[in-house]
Amino acid sequence: MMVNHCGLLSADNKPVPLKSIEVELEVKDHVATLVSTLNYENKEDKPIEAVFVFPLPGDAAVCHFSAKIGQTEIVAEVKEKQQAREEYDDALSSGQQAFLLEESEESPDIFSLSVGSLPPGESASIRLEYVTELAVQADDGLRFCLPAVLNPRYQPQGSEGASVQVTSVPASLVPYSLSFSARVSSPRPVSKVESNCSLDPLQYLNTEQTQATVKLAAGHKFDRDVELLIYYKDAHQPTAVVEAGQASAKPGTLMGDPVVMLSLYPELPQSVMSSLASCGEFVFLMDRSGSMSSCLNNSKSHQTRIGSARDTLLLLLKSLPMGCYFNIYSFGTSYEHIFPKSVEYNQKTMEEALKEVEAMEANLGGTGILEPLQHIYSQSCIPSQPRQLFVFTDGAVFNTKEVINLMKENSGSHRCFSFGIGEGASSALINGMAKEGGGHAQFITGTDRMQPKVMQSLRFALQPAVVDISVTWDLPKEVSVTVLSPPITSLFQGQRSLVYGQLTGQSSEAAEGCVTVEYSLAGHPSQNQLRFSLNPGEDTGLTVHSLGARTLIHSLEMEEREHTGQGDGGVKEKVVELSVQSGVSSSFTAFVAVNKGNSESIQGPLVIVISLVFSIQCALLGPASRRVELQLTGLAQHPVPHSCFVSPRIAVSRFLECSLLCSD
Repeated sequence: MMVNHCGLLSADNKPVPLKSIEVELEVKDHVATLVSTLNYENKEDKPIEAVFVFPLPGDAAVCHFSAKIGQTEIVAEVKEKQQAREEYDDALSSGQQAFLLEESEESPDIFSLSVGSLPPGESASIRLEYVTELAVQADDGLRFCLPAVLNPRYQPQGSEGASVQVTSVPASLVPYSLSFSARVSSPRPVSKVESNCSLDPLQYLNTEQTQATVKLAAGHKFDRDVELLIYYKDAHQPTAVVEAGQASAKPGTLMGDPVVMLSLYPELPQSVMSSLASCGEFVFLMDRSGSMSSCLNNSKSHQTRIGSARDTLLLLLKSLPMGCYFNIYSFGTSYEHIFPKSVEYNQKTMEEALKEVEAMEANLGGTGILEPLQHIYSQSCIPSQPRQLFVFTDGAVFNTKEVINLMKENSGSHRCFSFGIGEGASSALINGMAKEGGGHAQFITGTDRMQPKVMQSLRFALQPAVVDISVTWDLPKEVSVTVLSPPITSLFQGQRSLVYGQLTGQSSEAAEGCVTVEYSLAGHPSQNQLRFSLNPGEDTGLTVHSLGARTLIHSLEMEEREHTGQGDGGVKEKVVELSVQSGVSSSFTAFVAVNKGNSESIQGPLVIVISLVFSIQCALLGPASRRVELQLTGLAQHPVPHSCFVSPRIAVSRFLECSLLCSD
């Protein structure tokens, strides 16, 4: 399916009530806090409900959701998902205004926002805040991406869900405006900020150039992902940030204790790094689904995703060391391979593979990535040839969590290097595969930075595997640490590893801690140390706490999926408890806000103006939405009296994933 950029329209082709979006980004070193304000106005003559579906970074911690109606501000609470849904539905059925924000149960980078019972002529302002870590790029830049594109998610045949027809709407009909500004600060000078979109000149705020602001140039059409690349001097310095606990929270809890975030850049021994491996089994998995025929991005370049993926794979093939082994798989609804099994890399096999790759087209149907992965894992590994898996995909599947689980189950037999091709590639899928596969993720949205990214991943794959990794803490006897991060499973030269820890106990202002990373590389034991002050630094709010909570929530969610069907419901309860305590979203909770202050219930029938617009690229997001035509058409076109009200939120939750499950 072609991915089109389009506007937000209601069931009867009237503009939706979203009028403007204001986005403010604050970057402190390698952590970003984004605040997005969405302004709505109901110009209908009846109350309305609007439902949106939009992408967020897969590892973001959504930590605040509120709504302002007139002069009344309602701050949402995090509650168990079913309880939140019931509160929202009950509020609407009794004529109250309510708002619901929930994460998709299938993929943590998809959220839905329900704006309920907005009276005629009423305005509402919704504020959404999240924090996220910024990934280090091959050229040492830190990448921030504001998603504007949500690709339809492919659902394999035989799995649950209904198919839907999606039609596009012209981008010229987008009824709302966007403003975007960013403030960057770091202990090190800010060298430059680049973007795939036009920016106003960088403005430094001090003579040391450690603080700066930047804005999108006037006239920007939000029809593409907004990507910022931030460059600091001496970007690879290890750092530690200790954040004070919340004064109102109980000591001994995650939010009541200080939390430390360690940014580690282990230096691998040069004596070992100077001799990269010349062996290995390189397995390439190429997405040839129909969506790969779409343009790489929405710039003037007309390069397709399949063209970019081909170029990436051709570059890798020409760079492999002689004597290694390799094979190439391609997939869509079904999958193919060039050789029956991995073959030795020599001039003959390379030329044969190059010829096959150059002829590859996006003609294999849907994005069925699970089956070829299962086949690859069923193949025996070649002795003394460590398996390195390279995956190229536009990353739009329904069964994201199932794919990541499979990757984790087989993490001991290989390393995975994933490439998200084009705008809208699922960050949850691309980053999740690399993380659980002990490798590295790259996102390719343009041709200018493709080569360094590709060669960096190859260098990482040629590095000997770092094994026996351990992290030990040396703290004053009155202080203990609870590690919130999962164990480090992979280390690469120059690549950052983040570790979060909850610090319990009292320490003096001059107290220090020390963290030691020990590991073995090619039989050589090595270690790196980082000393840091235990005294909380500048006021960072609860950014580090939110990121630490999200890290622990992700780990527990993975554990819960592993225990599904084994009668272990305690993990889910831990996730809900942690999510509610920290105010950070999870797959088992949702944000809900009900305006209980309005004494009069909203009268008249409720018009559902957006029931057909599920997979929109709205919120933060912009004119890249789709209109989804379902059997809900009748419901959406006819007012529903409160006396027989059934919230469309219920229907939307049932069809939410269906609206994204469009075969390519």
